[in-house]
Amino acid sequence: MNRDTIMENSVTSSATLSKPIEIYAFVDPLCSKCWSLQPLLRKLQIEYERYFTLRIVLRSSLPKMNVTNLSNRCDDVKSCDKTHPSFPSIAMKAAEFQGKRAGFRFLSKLFEYTYLKSRNVLSFSVLVEIAEKLGLDVDEFILDFSSHNVLRSLQVDLYLANEMEVDDAPSFVFFNENIEDEGLKVNGLHSYEIYEQILEEMVGYPIDPDTPPLLDDLFKRFDSLATKEVAEIYHISEKLAERELKKQLLLQNLERQPFNNVTLWRKRK
Repeated sequence: MNRDTIMENSVTSSATLSKPIEIYAFVDPLCSKCWSLQPLLRKLQIEYERYFTLRIVLRSSLPKMNVTNLSNRCDDVKSCDKTHPSFPSIAMKAAEFQGKRAGFRFLSKLFEYTYLKSRNVLSFSVLVEIAEKLGLDVDEFILDFSSHNVLRSLQVDLYLANEMEVDDAPSFVFFNENIEDEGLKVNGLHSYEIYEQILEEMVGYPIDPDTPPLLDDLFKRFDSLATKEVAEIYHISEKLAERELKKQLLLQNLERQPFNNVTLWRKRK
């Protein structure tokens, strides 16, 4: 799993990176373990992002159907009831064309719709709804969804997974600054401390976590967070985190959305 040949076909090049570590996180939008990975990945970004560059790679099968000109097969594109298992992956790539952050936010919202709202994210109309909720350019999203560009982007992800010998999601592959060194592959979901330890070993010297941002800045970065996530990011109890979040709710800075086993908080628009 040497990076010499891999990076020739990758979108990014390690030569342009200013951070010592490059992390490839392989995820599947329809995988519950990948949903569980999200809070861990966010905390890793908050505390140690100055040490690494992150790239999200989809580990899912390429679509076996032609999605080009999907809009021509639906009278009303936004309410199109077509479904397919490949649609979530295609939609995330379409969102990613509007920026890396847009791709992250779309994946987060996919998890929310799937595991908390029990919505059918295989439906094209639901995916368009998600794009609208996130404030994406919906017309551009629809055009990208049915373009060959999104399929080429998925092919790049598939190539990376094959070259790095990643067979399932979630998986991480860590690379250091030396392009000739082998990458370190970590399959499955592990404790946060394991990823901290790996990052420190890859950096080659002790690493220190950054101070978490102000609560307002945290919610500017992430579309929604659970009470437990906030508690872990600030290293406080869930009870104290909920108290602080409720203060922001009373100040009308945040809004709350309770589900069966979790409460999500998001910035009020």
